[in-house]
Amino acid sequence: MELVTILLSIVVIFFLANVFRSKKNGKYKNFPPGPKPLPILGNILMLDMSKPYKTFYQLSKEYGPVFSVQMGMTKIVILCGYENIKDALINHAEVFSDRPRNPLFTNSIKDHGIVFANGENWKAMRRFTLSTLRDYGMGKKSIENKITEEAEFLIEKFKSFEGKSFGNFTSLNAAVTNIIVAILLNKRFDYEDPTILRLMALVSENIRLLGNPWVRLYNSFPSLMDRLPGPHKTVFQNLRELHSFIRVTFTKYKNDLDVNDQRNLVDAFLAKQQEGKSESTQYFHNENLTVLVGDLFGAGMETTSTTLRWSLLLMIKYPEIQKKVQNEIDKIIGSAQPQMEHRKHMPYTDAVIHEIQRFGDIAPTTVPHVASEDVTFRGYSIPKGTVVLPILHSIHKDKEYFEKPDEFYPEHFLDSVGNFRKSEVFMPFSIGKRSCAGEILARMELFLFFTSLLQHFTFKAPPGAKLDLTPALGSTNSPKPFEIRAIPRS
Repeated sequence: MELVTILLSIVVIFFLANVFRSKKNGKYKNFPPGPKPLPILGNILMLDMSKPYKTFYQLSKEYGPVFSVQMGMTKIVILCGYENIKDALINHAEVFSDRPRNPLFTNSIKDHGIVFANGENWKAMRRFTLSTLRDYGMGKKSIENKITEEAEFLIEKFKSFEGKSFGNFTSLNAAVTNIIVAILLNKRFDYEDPTILRLMALVSENIRLLGNPWVRLYNSFPSLMDRLPGPHKTVFQNLRELHSFIRVTFTKYKNDLDVNDQRNLVDAFLAKQQEGKSESTQYFHNENLTVLVGDLFGAGMETTSTTLRWSLLLMIKYPEIQKKVQNEIDKIIGSAQPQMEHRKHMPYTDAVIHEIQRFGDIAPTTVPHVASEDVTFRGYSIPKGTVVLPILHSIHKDKEYFEKPDEFYPEHFLDSVGNFRKSEVFMPFSIGKRSCAGEILARMELFLFFTSLLQHFTFKAPPGAKLDLTPALGSTNSPKPFEIRAIPRS
């Protein structure tokens, strides 16, 4: 009976699509070109649904760097290349700063938080987030000290393996997670604490499942797929559990809140609720706090820990590069504790970290944008409400900008005499109004954790191990599982 209902729904959608196609055609005059879509399905069948950004990059070579595809009934404008992405996110920031309605998350977050929010609510949450992250140390010595302290815990954990092979990077993920937890809750978890293990598991599983083709299809056919079992149901359940934990946590904080002694971001938000201003009721409510903390927890954990896992894999893959980094550490830092002030004297290490981010291609696309009004962009007409997807992969893997785009080559970020060379096309955190709010924090974590680990260990592969640099399935590009040996340096 359920199958009959689904088939009837498809027939109805197909009929309506034909009825309204002629009306829609007028709306999309001078629209970016693209492959011809099939009825209902659009261009889904021609995409690599596990890594769609790769198909988009190939299609850009046929249709140009600004083109369109259709996912189900939804038209999407794809942007490739540095100039086009910069033009959209910087020069046309006011038009392309909104987020589209995302069926996968709409019911769970309802335009709250910072990642998928829009309009004045997003502006209020972003202002609060940036100012509060700065207040609690982002870019300052206080948070640097927390990172170096956490690095010491991580070093001790790695020493406990006594040079034997291990492939569980829970401690590495937990070390990174503890930094954002310190800002959000002024707390540190032991690496074996079941609470942090469960929270990390929820976020990691969702990141992995969001790259599942079945889950990607949900946004194109939500009403049909709601009737079917599948991994999208797990995504919903994980979000509910994460948000439930957050609500319980900040309820406890509210009971002993002292507005004159704010300890963390949650305290700062709860204090805003009590200011009695109009925005206190309009924006600083519990629903926004729940989603905001979830957004920051996920963002603060996932990309940085993934980058550090790539760093270890690449160091054992290229031991000669690892040795050069260690030589620079020995020369500039010696046995002292790594500090951010060392970075400007360590061009090779800085170049290696940048190249890890570029080569790892951790975020191959931005979170989707949407046109908030009708706009002419690069000679094409893009109607209000059109989804726009910048492909960062198209920049970081472009030979025009990087000499050896498919190789791990730190010289991409070094000049002819070995000085660090900044590249304006390097944008792992995206650019513009929707760029990562925690970029400064992430850069600090990458440098301090990476140099601390290589100062104390030489990383090697287990005997006979085959190292695979192909990314695992997921909404971000993380390494496939691998084992490693951390050999203490004498």
